[in-house]
Amino acid sequence: MSRARVCVGWNLRAFPHERFSAELTLFPDLVSRYANLAGDDNPVHHDADFAASTRFGRPIASGTHTSALLLGLTAAHYSKRGAMLGLEFWVGFRKPVYADEKIVLEWLTIRVTPNAKLKGEVVDLRGRIRNMLGETVLGAKGRVLVTDRL
Repeated sequence: MSRARVCVGWNLRAFPHERFSAELTLFPDLVSRYANLAGDDNPVHHDADFAASTRFGRPIASGTHTSALLLGLTAAHYSKRGAMLGLEFWVGFRKPVYADEKIVLEWLTIRVTPNAKLKGEVVDLRGRIRNMLGETVLGAKGRVLVTDRL
């Protein structure tokens, strides 16, 4: 008996260890606006003079901002191929992300598991954000559901 594909719109299992990424540049005004929208009024995101007196030396992006960028990349990537739903994510902040730097967002597909109950495929991922020195500034794990219909 052959095993039918759960997600008929796109067979994720055909893409083991798939990698996807995006590169972008942050700008201080955008970093400050995002922090405000997220309710983060820590002056290290908004006040260059204050930030200069901290261990960072200049403004940094909020953790909500950087993690949202990385999680958003999963939605942008998988929703092109089917209906997608984030199930869980874990992030670890390793180094500051400066409000004026270029960063690289990266994800690697670790495993794809058909799930009849959820009517789709559960994708386990490992991700990170790297700065232009190649240093990992944020590490992540994630799990998403890709299905034909939410």
